[in-house]
Amino acid sequence: MAKLYFYYSAMNAGKSTVLLQCSHNYRERGMNTLILLPEIDTRVAAGKVTSRIGLQADAVTFNTADNLLSLITDLRSKGSLNCVLVDEAQFLTRQQVRQLSDVCDLLDIPVMAYGLRTDFQGNLFEGSENLLAWADTLSEIKTICHCGRKATMVLRIDDRGRPIKDGQQIQIGGNERYVSVCRKHFKDGMSERARDELPLWND
Repeated sequence: MAKLYFYYSAMNAGKSTVLLQCSHNYRERGMNTLILLPEIDTRVAAGKVTSRIGLQADAVTFNTADNLLSLITDLRSKGSLNCVLVDEAQFLTRQQVRQLSDVCDLLDIPVMAYGLRTDFQGNLFEGSENLLAWADTLSEIKTICHCGRKATMVLRIDDRGRPIKDGQQIQIGGNERYVSVCRKHFKDGMSERARDELPLWND
């Protein structure tokens, strides 16, 4: 039976790189993969998954209204499909996570989802929350804080590098907008004293 996998991490842990390597491994063995990417991620050209080290591959984009089971079923009818990979999986809806589990259970196609676990306030994204509940296998992709500890949290920062504590959950950005930190420095960044001080990760 095919499984639903969730690979989670903080920012800049190389999730897209791992996804692209996985797709390459399948294709190198003559198998076909489908890469899915939420339309909301507009940092690069539409329909492209790109890693920080320059790797990229074509992807099929989807929005929150799309039924992923139907989309994948339609694409499979046009040719064999051995694996589905989802980038930025934190942006999935609850229903779409269930649909991906149906892809495993009904179509017998493994699904590998890659995404952030928590947002800049330390709260779970909808997609991540439901993947943590429904995935067969959970794996952490590790990265480090500036202090050398494992980074598990993400801070949103302003143009001076100071933590932003309020705002909409979803705001697309990269290194100019987010920094990955350990739990201790996340707490420091969200504390009252951080409002008027220089970035804590430059200490």
